[in-house]
Amino acid sequence: MDALRGDSAPLLDVRNLVTQFVTDEGPVRVVNDVSFQINEGETLGLVGESGCGKSVTALSIMGLVPTPPGEIVSGEIYFQGQDLLRISGEDLRGIRGSQIAMVFQEPMTSLNPVLTIERQLAEPLRMHLGMTRGVAKSRACELLEMVGIPDPEDRLKDYPHRMSGGQRQRIMIAMALSCNPKLLIADEPTTALDVTIQAQVLELMMTLSKEFGTALLIITHNLGVVARFADRVNVMYSGKIREMGPADDIFDSPSHPYTIGLLNAIPRFDQGDRARLQMIKGEIPDPAHRPSGCSFNPRCPWAVDKCSVSEPSLAAVGPDHTSACWEAATVSKAQLPVAP
Repeated sequence: MDALRGDSAPLLDVRNLVTQFVTDEGPVRVVNDVSFQINEGETLGLVGESGCGKSVTALSIMGLVPTPPGEIVSGEIYFQGQDLLRISGEDLRGIRGSQIAMVFQEPMTSLNPVLTIERQLAEPLRMHLGMTRGVAKSRACELLEMVGIPDPEDRLKDYPHRMSGGQRQRIMIAMALSCNPKLLIADEPTTALDVTIQAQVLELMMTLSKEFGTALLIITHNLGVVARFADRVNVMYSGKIREMGPADDIFDSPSHPYTIGLLNAIPRFDQGDRARLQMIKGEIPDPAHRPSGCSFNPRCPWAVDKCSVSEPSLAAVGPDHTSACWEAATVSKAQLPVAP
């Protein structure tokens, strides 16, 4: 299939994506048969613990998986009807930044320390939009003002080390949105920021994405962020999507034990001293040594014999709501905290 057709085609359609890394123990699949879609103007949350494969999924979409040791083994990534895995590197570079942009995880190291803010903001404008140096500088100043950086003309001359973490992340957002992309990928965009700045950065990103009509993929381990901003949620564990559906359904009636574990780990302030965090026992498995059957079964309180033998596929548990769990019907009846 060369392209997706029809008005109802999603903006991004990831199909059966497999990304692996070559190690001393052999190839290890970090993203293992992942499929999902994002529609135009939609916000999708991709949630899971560190090591689940969320960031590698994003890097695969962007064509930034380091090769070697990484490689995309199979799958399809359709963006606006075009398979990004089957186009030239030059064509992909033309899409990256102009049509698909990314806010990386670590604001303190994402900017080049030896280049001024002006140069780093102006480069994509000149490369993708063909702006002259003067026009690009003027637009860079507007972008800094748009993301709330005071004295934007003066700050253009600064280097990243003179900026706080929150300011650097705002600059990263400005860079990502500078060419009005159709899709923005935000990989843990509030890492290393204090709580107040986290809220400001997230609100800013959501406001600007709505203003530009940009679809947003938020990658996070924080379900509180997803509850507030996402239209739909994909829960990822050990390289696979374990549950996916509308955000309201995921929070009101989760049907995978891992989703319930993440929900129970959210701090609850409405219960006062009675609030207790419930940890998920055990650790996420080593991708090179995943357990047989469902990889969550060693940590799962609902596990039955079948779970250690056979791995479940995503199956419908409601309208547009699927879960990969043999005991989904039982899990759905579990006692849950009120959604955040």
